[in-house]
Amino acid sequence: MEISDEALCQRVAERDEPAFDQLVERYQGRAYRLAWSILRDAEEARDVSQEAFIRLFQSAGSFGGRSRFSTWFYRLLVNLCLDQRRKTRWWRQIFAGGDGAGAGRLGEESGESPLDRQPAPSIDPLDGMTKEREAERLWAAVGTLSPQQRAVVILQGQEELSTKEIATILKCSEATVRVHLHRALQTLRRTMGNG
Repeated sequence: MEISDEALCQRVAERDEPAFDQLVERYQGRAYRLAWSILRDAEEARDVSQEAFIRLFQSAGSFGGRSRFSTWFYRLLVNLCLDQRRKTRWWRQIFAGGDGAGAGRLGEESGESPLDRQPAPSIDPLDGMTKEREAERLWAAVGTLSPQQRAVVILQGQEELSTKEIATILKCSEATVRVHLHRALQTLRRTMGNG
């Protein structure tokens, strides 16, 4: 029988390293995808997701069990991502010439693969190239959303979290989550040509 994330977190609070390793194994891929979805930089996403696991190890004792572990951990991760965006925004504007033109080249120079640049959508390869192209277009469109809208779409669409859990993670009301989601969907429909 698999140990719950909440029980593993309690064990991590007692400095149980194998429990920590299990949580890292369970959440590493999802943490990176969520961080990348917000930051849009593979190296920063790796750094921030690693920092989230360090913070998890240091502050596991503060997890009170009032919410699911995933909600608590994603909140920690999203906060770190938003902090990172605030720290690096001015730096990127200086080196990108103010128009963001240099931003695309940063990923190429760091050896970032196309896989690093796309959240991993669940696509059946047998469904053909058309669905794959549509999914690529969709994730490219998701990439143009604001960080808050992108986070809401990823947390609901990929991580399948409820509006209440997303509100807890983003430290906002459920109504605000619904507004972000509604605006994101409107933008995506316009971008994709469906309304």
